[in-house]
Amino acid sequence: MLVLSRKTGETVRIGAEIHITLVEVEGQRIRLGIEAPRHIPIVRGELVLALPPVKEQTKAEDTESE
Repeated sequence: MLVLSRKTGETVRIGAEIHITLVEVEGQRIRLGIEAPRHIPIVRGELVLALPPVKEQTKAEDTESE
């Protein structure tokens, strides 16, 4: 796990397409802004267990469906 310190308004980039911005700090809560392509699901960690598993598509499956 990578742990970073950020100030309000500062951004972390993951690859070229994902940007995470620290929007606000209030007590022990923070607000994050996340910009990512629509095909990348963004889900709160505590909800992952409540969701049905997502099947990962392989490149071969992608080309077969075209």
